[in-house]
Amino acid sequence: MKSNALWLRAKCIKAVREFFWSRGFLEVETPLLIPANAPEEYINPLIVSPTSQLQTSPELCMKRLLSEGHQKLFQICHCWRSHERGSRHLQEFTMLEWYRSNADYEALMTDCEELLRHVALSSLPEGATFRRNGHSITPFEPWQRITVQDAFERFSHGSVWECLEKGLYEEILTSAVEPGLATFHTPVFLLDYPAELAALSRLKAENPRLAERFELYVGGLELANGFSELTDPEEQRRRFIEANRQRSKNGEVALPIPEPFLTSLAAMPPSAGIALGIDRLIMLTAGTDSIDEVVAFTPEDL
Repeated sequence: MKSNALWLRAKCIKAVREFFWSRGFLEVETPLLIPANAPEEYINPLIVSPTSQLQTSPELCMKRLLSEGHQKLFQICHCWRSHERGSRHLQEFTMLEWYRSNADYEALMTDCEELLRHVALSSLPEGATFRRNGHSITPFEPWQRITVQDAFERFSHGSVWECLEKGLYEEILTSAVEPGLATFHTPVFLLDYPAELAALSRLKAENPRLAERFELYVGGLELANGFSELTDPEEQRRRFIEANRQRSKNGEVALPIPEPFLTSLAAMPPSAGIALGIDRLIMLTAGTDSIDEVVAFTPEDL
């Protein structure tokens, strides 16, 4: 029954808050209605007026707080992305984001391991595991790591670079790589993305073809996206402009550049940040394959 799922949802969110409060993170609230989100090629904001959008992520405001000297932040909030609906997607959804100054994506991967173990111990019967498509995934054994290039070679028998060149990256990711990741009985970090997919992340100093970015998969379900943060405002501006160029090429509207964020970026220390889907975490905890089962109302109910 959905009532049981709602109790489980509340229990999981309580466990998430306890986890971050116990580790000295400051819980913050930032505006949901903002002038500009980060322009990204495949993410469409919900535009309310010519000067206002609902946030697709609290990322920009939270990074501005890092630039003001805050060191460890987290937030649980609603986000909106236009034209998203499916068994794993809602246009309005709940996001957890956390940020660490003077840290990189390795620290975030450690956070993920400790967080999911804490949620499992706090929200599930003793010894229970997360479930996806009828399979059990335990967070209590060593987690797996696989690079994006190795994952494409292993599960699609091809090169990620060739897929990017041919415009087949998303198609191969969803048809071959994600089902391959679903075969692991522990959570998996898919890491070291090609620089073309860096978005707001820092490139690896020893190999600038790759970004210090990872996505966390549990039972083949993408749960989180984290990275070492880019702190160069000029490079970030260049990426925003390129994202808008690609959006226009794809028939999407170009998005405004978030100037206050770019202004503050130069003051941000080396940092790392991550977004984790709360609704998807509840799906794994409840053992359901539909996001509809873990929210109080779906859009169709309203």
